Amino acid sequence: MQALRSFLDEHELDHEPIDERSIAVVVPGEQKLKTTTSFAFGDSTMTVNAFVIRHPDENEAGMYRWLLERNKRMYGLAYSVDHLGDVYLTGRFPLTSIDDSELDRIFGAISEYSDGAFNLLLELGFSSAIRKEWKWRIEAGLPTDNLSAFTHLAPDDSREDPLT
Repeated sequence: MQALRSFLDEHELDHEPIDERSIAVVVPGEQKLKTTTSFAFGDSTMTVNAFVIRHPDENEAGMYRWLLERNKRMYGLAYSVDHLGDVYLTGRFPLTSIDDSELDRIFGAISEYSDGAFNLLLELGFSSAIRKEWKWRIEAGLPTDNLSAFTHLAPDDSREDPLT
């Protein structure tokens, strides 16, 4: 547990104890601004649980299929779902492997698999909601800056003509 605390302090990551054997950490991102992750220490393993995204509103089978296909290429962590269908990254590592290099790989994996996949997961499970958000913002004259990753889901009449 001390190796993790030292790593968190060195990298200035927000964290707080949950109890004597667990720490909650906020992993910053760009697409997903933060991924809340818990690290729990047992007698011989460290367990990682990171919340990725809530259960999809639509296309559950397509989203879950993408997650399962992606699992086979991932390092140390795997996508999982809870009883509500919310998506997490989970992993278990031997305590003997926990050093700065391994923690760097684990945090890199959390960032890549949560933040790096976030917009795709939003599109897979929430494209109707994104389309409605585009329409509502345009009709209300509100900014759409934070929807820029989803311009292909915007109403046709709101897209800029690339030739002008």
